[in-house]
Amino acid sequence: MQNEELAYAILTPYSMRKSRTGGIIARLISRTGLDLVAARMFAPSAELMKRYAETIVSESEPKHRATQELIREYVLRNFTGERQGQRPRALVLVFRGTDAAAKMRNTVGHISHDETAGETIRDTFGDYVTDDSGKVTYFEPAVVAAFDPSSIERDLKLWAEFSDRDGGVLDQAIQFPKEAKVEKTLVLIKPDNFKFPNVRPGGVIEVFSRTGLYIVGFKVHRMSVAQAEKFYGPVLPVLQEKLGHAKGRDAWEDIVQFMAGARPSDTLPEKRDEPGTEKCIALIYQGENAVRKIRDVLGPTDPAKAPPGSIRKEFGQTIMINAAHASDSVENAQREMGIVRPEENNFKALIENFYGRK
Repeated sequence: MQNEELAYAILTPYSMRKSRTGGIIARLISRTGLDLVAARMFAPSAELMKRYAETIVSESEPKHRATQELIREYVLRNFTGERQGQRPRALVLVFRGTDAAAKMRNTVGHISHDETAGETIRDTFGDYVTDDSGKVTYFEPAVVAAFDPSSIERDLKLWAEFSDRDGGVLDQAIQFPKEAKVEKTLVLIKPDNFKFPNVRPGGVIEVFSRTGLYIVGFKVHRMSVAQAEKFYGPVLPVLQEKLGHAKGRDAWEDIVQFMAGARPSDTLPEKRDEPGTEKCIALIYQGENAVRKIRDVLGPTDPAKAPPGSIRKEFGQTIMINAAHASDSVENAQREMGIVRPEENNFKALIENFYGRK
């Protein structure tokens, strides 16, 4: 059996700004077949980008070297500073699996005007425009990545080194008008989207992009039983009032099991705080009236009652298996973020643990 590798893809600030996040994530998950194991938002510092850019040019073949030089200049120019009231936001996604580096290369693709066929991420979301003399006049790589295991290890260790200082929930990255009613809200892309590598997680994020809100936090999260109990604690008395004490409790435990992978009544006390077996993505959206805008696009709890075009109509199956959760008030968003802890740096821990055992 082949050893597992890590691979990464960094969504550029332009991709984030143009709300291409969902489409790119859908491609990365479904076409690589790899497991998305960690992610973190960054507002990169000049020091981080200087050190990262120094490693980009490594090819000896002239055409590929020229492309790497374009990417190096692009990174130095576009990943720091401020543009139109925004600090550049970059999303670093980490994947794990066999032949991860090669699978990432095939999915991301080269970016050159003579090597595009509409199949790779850069074919679809990137741009490479030249004039009649062959000079590049416009360049947008859509994502930045490395394609051999040693380079990937070096780069991920660098981003992990800066992940506390430059990464996390970037709630100061966007400047809003003083009179704007700015809110942050939590979204969970639920475990039913991760049963096998598919476009659903990215598709859900793609629909949320209609809100015009900004993604300022992104975490791959495995909810513990204790977290799920606390998160869905307010639901328990509602279910017991509706269904009776025993049936209500049983239905509530179904929800906890769906999110964490185990029922509270079957979980030993020493196991309650351990990360669960089910995966979700926690996102923080920021902007004017964020709670209402997200809830409007999400749709009602029951997919059968959700309007066409809503996330739960398109991706939901039942009242419980309904694609995503979104906070229903600013107060609940604060409570739920306190449980899920989107600022937690499990990105760094995963990279250190993976390479530390080699």
